[in-house]
Amino acid sequence: MKTTLATLCAVLVLSALASAQSNALNPMPNTVFVGADGKFETAPDTALIQFNISAQADNAKDAYDQAAKQAEATRQVLRANGIDPKSAEIGFFSVNPQYDWKNPKHKVIGYQVTTSVSLKLKDFSKIGPVTQQLADASVGESQSLSYTLDSTEEAKSKAVADAYRRAHASAQSLANASGRTLGELSYATVDTFENIHVITPMQRRGMPMAMAKEGPTPTEEFSPHNVTTTAHVNAMFVLK
Repeated sequence: MKTTLATLCAVLVLSALASAQSNALNPMPNTVFVGADGKFETAPDTALIQFNISAQADNAKDAYDQAAKQAEATRQVLRANGIDPKSAEIGFFSVNPQYDWKNPKHKVIGYQVTTSVSLKLKDFSKIGPVTQQLADASVGESQSLSYTLDSTEEAKSKAVADAYRRAHASAQSLANASGRTLGELSYATVDTFENIHVITPMQRRGMPMAMAKEGPTPTEEFSPHNVTTTAHVNAMFVLK
């Protein structure tokens, strides 16, 4: 009985969605269907630094120990900049055997230990020192930096409001041109998207320390890209 009820509810929901989509594609008489794009731009409040810790050795233990040393070096860099190491997040951890593919038996010749690390920073002044010190400590194969918003709900709401204003203006223009009066909203759909700018790579492992210290850090005196949230609104209005 429960299964039947759940199935019936699902059918009713799908039927309602199909009906709404049908109305959007085939507007009813005395209605106008319009679509519009809107956006909202704001300065980011969060910087996301991502890099991999990777080590390779003849056996799994040595590879693991080397990766552990890099991880400890990472924690030391974070502490030196007043950042709690617990704020860094591990994305994945893998131990992969390395094979000699020229050997018919595909003999194992080593092991590679890899883990991904991501760090969110609210204080943008720490980006340069952290990335520089990680490079100096030969931690990570490469680093990437992206700017984003910690919470996107307000930005999405403003982008949707902008898109709706544009859709309403278009509908109003059509109503005026036809000598009709624009009525209430009868149907609408909304899609939102966030445009995140990524800078990669910032530093590469093996970069000479002297070269890294010659000038300012890669992000010094530059401003981060604004985060742009866009929305698309489809709306159907009644014509009076």
